[in-house]
Amino acid sequence: MKHFFKLLVMTTLVLLSTYVNAQNSSITGVIVDDNDLPLIGATVRVINHEYLGSLTDASGKFILVNVPEGTQELEISYLGFETLKQSVELKSGQEADLKVLKMKGSILLGDEVVILGTNLQGQAKALGQQKNANNIMNVISADQVGKFPDSNVGDALKRVPGITMQYDQGEARFGLIRGTSPDLSSITINGERVPSAEGETRAVQLDLIPADMVQSIEVSKTLTPDMDADAIGGSANLVLRSAPNDLRVSGTLGTGYNFLSEKAMFNGAVVIGNRFFNDKLGVIVSGSYFDHNLGSHNIEAEWDNESNPEMTDFQVRTYDVHRIRRSFSTTLDYALGTNSKIYVSGIYNHRDDRENRYRLRYKDIETNDDGTYTAEIRRQTKGGLDDKNNKNTRLEDQRTYNVTLGGEHLIANRFKLDWSGTLAKASEERPHERYISWRQKDVVLTQDLSNPEKPNVLDNGAGADYASFGLKEITEEYQYTEEIDRNAKINLEIPLNNTRNKSIIKIGGRYRGKEKMRDNRYNEFEPIDESPFDNMTLQPTKDQSRDPFLAGDQYKGGQFTDPSALGKYDLSNTALFDKTDLPEEYLGGNYNAKEQITAGYAMLKQSLGTKWFFIAGARIENTQVDYTGYQVEFNEDGDFDPDASKTIEGTNSYTNVLPSIQARYNINENTIIRAAWTNTLARPRYFDLVPYREISREDNELSEGNPGLKPTTSMNLDLMGEHYFKSVGIISGGLFHKTLNDFIYNYQARNYTDPVSGNVYDRYSQPRNGAKATLTGFELAFQRQLDFLPGVLKGLGIYTNYTYTASEIQDLGIEEREDEKLSLPGTAPHTVNGSLSFDSKKVSFRISLNYTAAYIDELGDEAFKDRYYDQQLFLDANASYAFTDQLRFYLEANNLLNTPLRYYQGSEQYTMQSEYYNARVQLGLKFDLSK
Repeated sequence: MKHFFKLLVMTTLVLLSTYVNAQNSSITGVIVDDNDLPLIGATVRVINHEYLGSLTDASGKFILVNVPEGTQELEISYLGFETLKQSVELKSGQEADLKVLKMKGSILLGDEVVILGTNLQGQAKALGQQKNANNIMNVISADQVGKFPDSNVGDALKRVPGITMQYDQGEARFGLIRGTSPDLSSITINGERVPSAEGETRAVQLDLIPADMVQSIEVSKTLTPDMDADAIGGSANLVLRSAPNDLRVSGTLGTGYNFLSEKAMFNGAVVIGNRFFNDKLGVIVSGSYFDHNLGSHNIEAEWDNESNPEMTDFQVRTYDVHRIRRSFSTTLDYALGTNSKIYVSGIYNHRDDRENRYRLRYKDIETNDDGTYTAEIRRQTKGGLDDKNNKNTRLEDQRTYNVTLGGEHLIANRFKLDWSGTLAKASEERPHERYISWRQKDVVLTQDLSNPEKPNVLDNGAGADYASFGLKEITEEYQYTEEIDRNAKINLEIPLNNTRNKSIIKIGGRYRGKEKMRDNRYNEFEPIDESPFDNMTLQPTKDQSRDPFLAGDQYKGGQFTDPSALGKYDLSNTALFDKTDLPEEYLGGNYNAKEQITAGYAMLKQSLGTKWFFIAGARIENTQVDYTGYQVEFNEDGDFDPDASKTIEGTNSYTNVLPSIQARYNINENTIIRAAWTNTLARPRYFDLVPYREISREDNELSEGNPGLKPTTSMNLDLMGEHYFKSVGIISGGLFHKTLNDFIYNYQARNYTDPVSGNVYDRYSQPRNGAKATLTGFELAFQRQLDFLPGVLKGLGIYTNYTYTASEIQDLGIEEREDEKLSLPGTAPHTVNGSLSFDSKKVSFRISLNYTAAYIDELGDEAFKDRYYDQQLFLDANASYAFTDQLRFYLEANNLLNTPLRYYQGSEQYTMQSEYYNARVQLGLKFDLSK
């Protein structure tokens, strides 16, 4: 790696010395729309010098370098906007600044010029950026996000071809790109990876970030060498707003109603920006607030005996959740000169989830000889301390921030240099999380399996005999996970010639330093005076049955300990409770980790006339990991053995060389063929790398982590065709194929000899490399205004896409499943998006559909133990009415079909989880005082 950087520096110095004394001119400017908002990806070229061209960046700025002196005429084009021409007189060595150039959103339909409304301009911006991109990508603009009733970026991403979402409490949380699990893709903010507050995985909770806080979302499905390589499925980049070129004040104020909680919700957002000091300083500030009372009705089951399936565990759950999401972002840029600026950008996200859960559980269900069953019935309340933070609930306090200082500079009117340093942090804290559980042992019951999609347990009234429930336990937990990233990067772009076949070399380096830790604690409390806890009725209870119960009215929750009583227990008072620390419940999951990544790349951007464009290069990434975990051992009686427990350290280092080539062929101005061969990787899940060891001498079992894991690598082939309609639209289709090596799986063995202790264990498990997998699929997309229809029907528009994926794993290492064809977890065979819209100057409405077919979520040790994420069909709708150009009323409705989150085991009729959220509606006002 050191030799590579030395070669990079030497090459840079040679190239710079060749050109540094040359007298070249440059032209710069900013392209905006009618509302002074930047147009990203607009094409700027010099007429009669077709090899001189540029694309605008995230702030709408372009730089043309190495421009000959004399009178030059620029042509600026963007899909859905009138072509703009601008003349400029250049002297040798001059840095010409055209300031702000405004483009008019309009299209030509026959002989009629149609002015684009706000919604169509947003669609045009996204397609314009996608059309001019160097790689295969999809783009969602902020205006497009506003067209759908999506409150967080996860909900917005599900509209993109090839993206499947997993849900939590009715909101999209984790994204699966092109049939890969969330661990195999990346989420970035302005190109910097977002740290994860998850203790187990690298996946980022997308419901943490409000959709109205971003300027655009870029989903790259092929990576160029100047991008971080850890994105096998793809990379979703959230672009923060850049400072406007004039005063901008806009915002949202709304309310809503959740039909499950039967409570109101509130939301608000504001954006303020302007330029100061002769336009040298640009500032934009955004804020967002969302307050939502929600919940879910849930049943869960575990099944055994494939030949005659029956439940071994059954639960009825009711959730009450209060979710508050706040976000703040800002960007400041300062012009040091015509072609030099520094900037600071940052975003802070904070979400509080306060949750109460009421769980009725039939545990360890065993079959009796007479066909009945025996089980233990438990009633558990989840809550928290009675204080101003927990408020008698389980508080999940999750926060992230990303702050970047960077600069962009043009050296000698030829060389483009950019650099940045980023500090980012994610954390999740769950303080004073409390549980009280009551139980009734040896209850005889029967199972109603007449409809295994809606299974039930019949307990002959025992579950409602509350006086027969004795105290099982009172516990309090503390959980804290954090990740801190310190990143830096530098890029240099060097033009090699000034001819029709334009050649540009781009080189750069990157450092990522990551620190990750998880610190959990768990205590059990026994009352000194047991008499008030002799049975459940002696403590305050509350009936948590819901009518209707959306999972089925046959399920009755019944009475549970009131969470306000649980919150008031003075557990720290030793005169009232005995406290016992239980390290066996948490120690094995705690760890500290350091990860350092150094990377460098070199790539050539090569044009062959105006038809062909290539990017070829390679990226090298070196990874160094240092992890500390714990050995946790249980003796022959199943009790924790503190003397045998200890800390364990593990290290690893590896280097990946990742070549790639991408080609683009312009059949004509609006028809493009793209092809790519790329190599990417996905680093192991955090907890898989922890050198923990969990030993059970009672069961003679061992499970351990693996700090020696290598990353999963993927060789990717892509082919995509795109045709863009001048009336703002696209029809596209493409194929993709991925070959994955060193896929990480959970190795399981019997009669395993442990090389550390020499013991032979009956059962052993460890995450390991070795499996191979292939993933193949295709995407189709169609988006167009139906402008060929007569009269007002021209306002109708269609947006639809379909993705098919299929995968297969080889050498997975599951005993007795070697000959099975197994799919990668997360590969949904079919995903469909569709929407029908109408846009006019005053009125806009849209009805949207999102469908995902069932797919394997987790592989078991036999086919009947595989867990599947069931198919989902969501129907949403929204409408708006513009009172003026500055003020608009909106109405949104989500989950109109009351689609549940459902998992099933082995076969689709055997429900593992079925969770319902009901519909919700929002309405309010959006204002934009800049128009």
